[in-house]
Amino acid sequence: MPRISAATNAAQRADTQRRILTAFGELLFTHGLPGLTMTDVARHAGVGRTAVYNYYADIEELLISYALDETERFLAELRDALAAVDNPVERLALYVRTQVEDLSRRHLPPGPAMAAVLSPSSFAKLADHVGELSVMLQGILRDGMAQGYLPEADIGQLAQLIHGTLSSSAARGSNEPAELEARIARTVRFIQLGAGARFDAGSAPLRVR
Repeated sequence: MPRISAATNAAQRADTQRRILTAFGELLFTHGLPGLTMTDVARHAGVGRTAVYNYYADIEELLISYALDETERFLAELRDALAAVDNPVERLALYVRTQVEDLSRRHLPPGPAMAAVLSPSSFAKLADHVGELSVMLQGILRDGMAQGYLPEADIGQLAQLIHGTLSSSAARGSNEPAELEARIARTVRFIQLGAGARFDAGSAPLRVR
């Protein structure tokens, strides 16, 4: 019998873990969190229940691992996309668009529901990652104000208002492609104007001061 190399064994473990996380995400989307069991996840992933317990002690640990994985992936993709855009008003549009798209398809329960099912220490881990989004948004707003494209304002308060609008927009309406695109476009322009951005006749951002 051929020996299994460490690299092959590690790859197999990573593949099994990815299957478990993917199965968990799909079950969150189709069935929701209440009543979801490790047995359900194992069956959906096509692995034994013991295999799931080899990676996660319980549903809470699996939920936080899935949430962190989703958040880290989203943050990495968003950073790369923002790095390719120079104008802060256009970066704000990209941030808003990407957030609404992600929130509209994400399988995670909303923040209050997560807090209700997670221990304080687990919820704090997720909150740290979500806080990175606020830092990212505040950086965009700060650049917009420094470059004269946005009027001076309380950046922290403005970021909170924007995130509240994003959550509300993502939770409303159908995710049918045409309707979702129209909702995203309305949300983008509403937030840009609410932040004080102004545009010329061709919709290019103008300096406001």
